[in-house]
Amino acid sequence: MVKVLLILFGIIWGTVVIVFTWKKISWLIVKIAGTKYERDIKVMQPIVDAINNLEPQIRRLSDQELRAKTAEFRAHIARKQEEYKQELEELESRLKESSPQERVKLKKRLNEIRNAIVEDILPEAFAVVREASRRTTGMRHFDVQLMGGLVLHEGKIAEMATGEGKTLVATLPLYLNALFGRGCHLVTVNDYLAKRDRFWMGPIYEFLGLTVGYIQHDMEPEERKKAYACDITYGTNNEFGFDYLRDNMAIYPQQRVQRHPFYYAIVDEVDSILIDEARTPLIISGPAEESTDLYYQIDRLVPYLKKAPDDFKIKEEEYKAKGVSFDFIVDEKEHTVVLTDTGMAKCEKLLKLDSLYDNPRLVSHIHQALRAHYLFHRDEDYVVKDGKVVIVDEFTGRLMPGRRWSDGLHQAIEAKERVRIERENQTLATITFQNYFRLYEKLAGMTGTAETEAIEFEKIYNLEVVVLPPNRPLIRHNYPDVIYKTEKEKLKAVVNEIEECYKRGQPVLVGTRSIEKNEKLSRMLKERGIPHNLLNAKYHEMEAYIIAQAGRKGAVTIATNMAGRGTDILLGGNAEFMAKDLLRQRGIEPDMPGYREELEKLLPEFKKIVEKEHREVVELGGLHVIGTERHEARRIDNQLRGRAGRQGDPGSSRFYLSLEDELMRLFGGERIAAIMDRLKIPEDEPIVHPWITRAVESAQKKVEEHNFEIRKQLLEYDDVMNKQREVIYAERDKILEEENLKEDIMGMAEDIVADLINIYAPKDAHPQEWDISGLEVRLKQIFGISIKAFPLNEIKDSIELQEKILEIIKSLYNEREAQIGEDNLRQIERMVMLQFVDMAWKDHLYSMDHLREGIGLRGYAERDPLVEYKREGYEMFASMIGRIKEEVLQYLFHFQLRSADGSSRVFAGPSSRPVQPAGSAAVSRVTMPARAKENTPLRKQFKVGRNDPCPCGSGKKFKHCCGRPA
Repeated sequence: MVKVLLILFGIIWGTVVIVFTWKKISWLIVKIAGTKYERDIKVMQPIVDAINNLEPQIRRLSDQELRAKTAEFRAHIARKQEEYKQELEELESRLKESSPQERVKLKKRLNEIRNAIVEDILPEAFAVVREASRRTTGMRHFDVQLMGGLVLHEGKIAEMATGEGKTLVATLPLYLNALFGRGCHLVTVNDYLAKRDRFWMGPIYEFLGLTVGYIQHDMEPEERKKAYACDITYGTNNEFGFDYLRDNMAIYPQQRVQRHPFYYAIVDEVDSILIDEARTPLIISGPAEESTDLYYQIDRLVPYLKKAPDDFKIKEEEYKAKGVSFDFIVDEKEHTVVLTDTGMAKCEKLLKLDSLYDNPRLVSHIHQALRAHYLFHRDEDYVVKDGKVVIVDEFTGRLMPGRRWSDGLHQAIEAKERVRIERENQTLATITFQNYFRLYEKLAGMTGTAETEAIEFEKIYNLEVVVLPPNRPLIRHNYPDVIYKTEKEKLKAVVNEIEECYKRGQPVLVGTRSIEKNEKLSRMLKERGIPHNLLNAKYHEMEAYIIAQAGRKGAVTIATNMAGRGTDILLGGNAEFMAKDLLRQRGIEPDMPGYREELEKLLPEFKKIVEKEHREVVELGGLHVIGTERHEARRIDNQLRGRAGRQGDPGSSRFYLSLEDELMRLFGGERIAAIMDRLKIPEDEPIVHPWITRAVESAQKKVEEHNFEIRKQLLEYDDVMNKQREVIYAERDKILEEENLKEDIMGMAEDIVADLINIYAPKDAHPQEWDISGLEVRLKQIFGISIKAFPLNEIKDSIELQEKILEIIKSLYNEREAQIGEDNLRQIERMVMLQFVDMAWKDHLYSMDHLREGIGLRGYAERDPLVEYKREGYEMFASMIGRIKEEVLQYLFHFQLRSADGSSRVFAGPSSRPVQPAGSAAVSRVTMPARAKENTPLRKQFKVGRNDPCPCGSGKKFKHCCGRPA
């Protein structure tokens, strides 16, 4: 026994020594070599020095000479591209047909080549942009901004603190990459920023001879096309994504607005777009046929169902012993609701049904109604505005009009709020932001908070994060968190601190997580007589002005989450905003003549006021930020904190928490509550200790990891659809762009005939065993031909039979071509193929939606739902491809012209018209015509054509991939 204890002690001691030694070694490595980010900066420093050394020379150039540099750089790129021409063409060709894994490697090599092409001119190009900026906007890039430009050019994420001028940083890589003439995109979070940044930074590009455009949600297709044709285009992630989907629904090539393939994009607020929005797919949809009455009917059941208490999982056996049962369990942590067996039985009784399991859609309706009541809260997750349920973005606090929750959840909330229920929509086209941004050959991003999500950026997007130092040292003081037992005491303490700051004139910015808390705090401040500005999704119209003036002496601003506000808080206020506000009060608007002159007259006076206030606010300690609750993601807290202490200004921050806060309640609050009870701490007395702050951050890490897993799972499921989408969209592109589709039609005929021969006259069967009558029926059904007159006794094998059938088909099609006219038939072929591809894809999305809804149940049968989804999705896709070919051929071989007198050359087509692309979309869903009833497949068996793209999504032909002989 003693020996065993000694061995165990030895093992434990050895582990402690190893861990301690490794930590020491790691510390020494960092001390000697520096952190990863310090090493990154060392590598960039020589390039920054080279740019700085060129500055005096570039400054001496006249405007004309500076502008001429663009033509000089383009000529250099053209010469260099000739050197790499063969490899570039080969890589670009392989990129179209590669698997996702290969694509990452190919893109990396392409970027290496393009970076090598501009390597010699990079320092001079950056120096030219810096000088152009100085001459046109009066802003000169700092060294740190030059480093940011280098990071973005290399296709990485630049983390730069608030106020470091990210908007100006982007001009450097955008100019350099736009010289390739392939179009560069700057992606922002809203229309206001896209338009503002285009006109703010536009003069730099235009001075250097580049064109610059921007996209707004209400633009017409022609305006969009012009904007995308520019060298540089500013727009929102939604607009870029929806334009991509609409381009892939176009009926004519000229209806498409974007340039393909996508080359280079910089995503501003990259964490907000690629992480926070990753769970929200872009969907273009049309109304489905399901009635909305059912939602009201199910909503009326909710009050009759009994919710299990929060401690049910812990005390389940205790409740069972007492004979107490509940109808459903709510798990706030997982954000789920589960009906118990008792609840199922009660619902069956209330709905007068024998079994709910016979109707999975009804079970889904009940679950969504319960989620609507118990997991989604008014003025927190959504608001009711003008009789409509409008989603509130949980990360930015903004309203998202037009966006709707899927799977009937939005309708369930509409039923709960007793507003008009809009019919559930059917998906016509969809893509996630994760897969949309993977379409770019080179992607980069910038934000103030990316380091905490570095692993996700690396794993999902293959993007490296580089943290850049501030231009001036950060002197903000972050106080430890303060924790109270109840929310009531917490808010009282918050108001007390606001009052103290207000009395001494120090500006305060207060961050809240929801509209409800935002307005509650506002009421408490009114009771104390403290003037303040309120900023949330309900009052977003004055957003930029309120934020710009939040740094004025004595200002108190209460705002929901601060992500992507796009306006810096300047200590002392913003002179330009103050002057514009005065002009607005006088009735002078920006579009009136003489506006600029009036503004210039007022600016000097307001600048004096701002400078004086700036000095006073700095003496008071700068902006003080108060967080009233911790967010699930540390990034959001860091974004709020980051509003104070910009550009070397002083500032401070503190978070007030309570054990009733959502994060504390779900993750570890009970342990802190136990400590407070043991120490008999009164409700109005807080706990302040660095350990508490660390415990909260540990809870946040758990939530972040959980959310990462959700996003990863979403991507794994969407990857199945993405591979299928790529095959369909590549086929559509081919149909739109190819002049002559006759060869493709004949290729389809060969595949269908080979398939039919395989079923009715297989090569390993004797001719007397062939099912000639079955073959006759199918050939007549599809091609309108008969083989009754065939000398079947003279045909030796199935190969000869196949060749004879194809001869007749080709001959018949040539006759139709002579009758209708070659040009007319080519046009009909294009329209028919597009029509059937679009209808089949729409029905396939509908089927895939239903498959995804129920696939989780496979887990109960001990099957991996993802593997099952991939398998069944593949089978459904293969079936759809076969159906498209069959229906296209059946139509082309049977249609007749409508009139014999030549007055109309309209051909009789299928009853369902092809889907027309919508003009614009600013939201997650665009309403399209109602879907047609699903076409019944003409046959059950199907084999993918050997020359078709493989449905697995590898990019290879079927015969070289899954159809390759074993």
